[in-house]
Amino acid sequence: MMEVQITCLSCGSSIECLPDQHAHKAECGVCKNIQEVKFTPLHEEGILKDCPVCNRQDFYKQKDFNRKIGVLLFVIAAILSIWTYGMSLVVLYLVDLFLFKKLAMVAICYKCRTNFRRVKNMDEIRDYDHEMNDRIVYSDHDFKGKPLSH
Repeated sequence: MMEVQITCLSCGSSIECLPDQHAHKAECGVCKNIQEVKFTPLHEEGILKDCPVCNRQDFYKQKDFNRKIGVLLFVIAAILSIWTYGMSLVVLYLVDLFLFKKLAMVAICYKCRTNFRRVKNMDEIRDYDHEMNDRIVYSDHDFKGKPLSH
């Protein structure tokens, strides 16, 4: 079953939930803020066509790894490279390669940053596009699930 991780609009904490078409609200465990959601039968099946939080259809996929941890590991490897003559960076590269092959993909909504794990139609979701992100975040452009065209 698809897992949904919503970002609380009030405090920025994660709200973890499973799709249920009868559920219309998700409550933040930290600040008790109520987030409106609209799950469909497709969500319950694990198929992602529209976002249950913002109703947008624009998603991208990436490996399911915490970026802050990745940056921290790079900083540590860079500092250690002074004493290891760069070998710590090679070790970090090998760890990164291993994780890249083992970690699953996650789909993310461009507009509200909701994360979706265990999505059945992940192969239909495109990779991250910087220009699309900028147009959605800064201009509120709605691509309606279509790729960016020039």
